[in-house]
Amino acid sequence: MASIDFQGVHLSYPVRENRGLTLKDLILKGLFLKPKRRRWTQVDALKNISFHIGDGERVGVIGRNGAGKSTLLRVIAGIYPVHIGNRIVEGNVCSLFDIALGFEYFASGWNNIRYRGYLQGETPRTITAKMKEIADFTELGDFLDLPLNCYSTGMIMRLAFSIATSAHPEILLIDEIFSTGDIVFQAKAEARMREFIGRARIVVMVGHNLEWLQEFCTRVIWLQQGSIRAEGSPRDIIQQYRDDGALQRAAA
Repeated sequence: MASIDFQGVHLSYPVRENRGLTLKDLILKGLFLKPKRRRWTQVDALKNISFHIGDGERVGVIGRNGAGKSTLLRVIAGIYPVHIGNRIVEGNVCSLFDIALGFEYFASGWNNIRYRGYLQGETPRTITAKMKEIADFTELGDFLDLPLNCYSTGMIMRLAFSIATSAHPEILLIDEIFSTGDIVFQAKAEARMREFIGRARIVVMVGHNLEWLQEFCTRVIWLQQGSIRAEGSPRDIIQQYRDDGALQRAAA
């Protein structure tokens, strides 16, 4: 059984203070003045976060930019360490962010399927069994024989998406739904994404597409300045979030 438990999780970042200097000030000081030691301050990215996500749940995470949404996903994935509290994750995790991580731009598309597959936990045997299906889905044809530095950005995204969604995760983490190329391929990619989400035992997705979250999620967590402001049914929490946004705009 897959599960995610956070118990009083707190995460802080050390950040250097610029003391309100402009870019021009920083350049001039760097060129003509002896550098001064800058002070460090702590930024609380997550504050006392507690929740349980059980087998079969699809949880959306919403909030304004800087609320801690992407940080939360990276803590679940084990990329960022927990400073205070406990993080307990049962099940293998697939992270659908930084999906081009591990690509070698002087190697062919075929070799990059292998490299990225290994990062996702594939073995030489399992990734070999998936090679043709991944290649067919990319629609890149003979370009797979060429190094990635010959690819356009859209072609790289196609390749990365096709590899990432070939996994069979127990826990799937999605940081925003991204564009994967032309409109025909996007429709194909959306169908594959729906299938991919359906295969996972737990899905946690971050995004600003509230309609998508309301359709796919069984629960929504609303983060605000690193803390959980509310959580509950997608319809209720998303409506509260929209109402809060309307009040903020009216007060501005």
